[in-house]
Amino acid sequence: MQDTFQSALVVEGGAMRGIFAAGVLDNFIDNNYRPFDFCIGVSAGSTNLAAWLANQRGRSYRVITDYSCRPEFINFPRFVKGGHWLDLDWLWEITIEEIKIDAEAMMSQPIPLYVVTTKVNTGEAAYIKATADNLNELLKASCSVPVAYRHFPLINNEPMTDGGVADSIPVIKAYELGARDITVVLSRQFGYRKAPVRNKWLVKKMMSEFPALSEAMIRRAESYNKAIDFIENPPEDCSITVIAPPESFSVGRITTDQAKLNAGYQLGIEAINLQQV
Repeated sequence: MQDTFQSALVVEGGAMRGIFAAGVLDNFIDNNYRPFDFCIGVSAGSTNLAAWLANQRGRSYRVITDYSCRPEFINFPRFVKGGHWLDLDWLWEITIEEIKIDAEAMMSQPIPLYVVTTKVNTGEAAYIKATADNLNELLKASCSVPVAYRHFPLINNEPMTDGGVADSIPVIKAYELGARDITVVLSRQFGYRKAPVRNKWLVKKMMSEFPALSEAMIRRAESYNKAIDFIENPPEDCSITVIAPPESFSVGRITTDQAKLNAGYQLGIEAINLQQV
């Protein structure tokens, strides 16, 4: 990675909560707003960013409100029987076939995208630059929620999972890369704090084959809240702009209610006055 970046865009994940960021980034497209040297996305945040960089307005909205709401994707009874709760294999196959991200357009523009994944064997975050060759599998790895999706995609022959496990809001990483003007799009109301895992024993039991990953899952709240601390009290040489959903945002991780999703998207569209960013 370079160390001369000055302006960064960081987008949190959150599964269906990503509908808010989808609205924010579609608003960016409408206003041709791209004052960033690089961007970092996590889980749904990374897919949102990829569509934005490719100038594919409405793609993320359609994925979340249509494909992600279908029973082929979210299916708890299937999970109980040993399958995926969230079948990313199906979701990736159908969206690549029907509304594929335009990798050529994404790579032809100047803003690089870094995608956060979590290393299964160590529990550490990986920040990997997206390319035309690795894009689809990299985004899939970042969105691979442990347990709910039972596989671990391989990136450079290393098993990876949901980037949000190790670094849900990679604002500190953006700063370490040199960014001093950082815009962060959150998936929850600003000020939200993640509560510690209550049933640590259950996490360890369910992930007994992957002890480092289970420890990372248990430490997730600590990592998340550390990022919020940084956002609320950045270093003196760093300016942070926060775009977060208001209290009226009622979308959860697996919300499929169309009215709530549409309202959440509209809140993203209306979240900012670009002149004030």
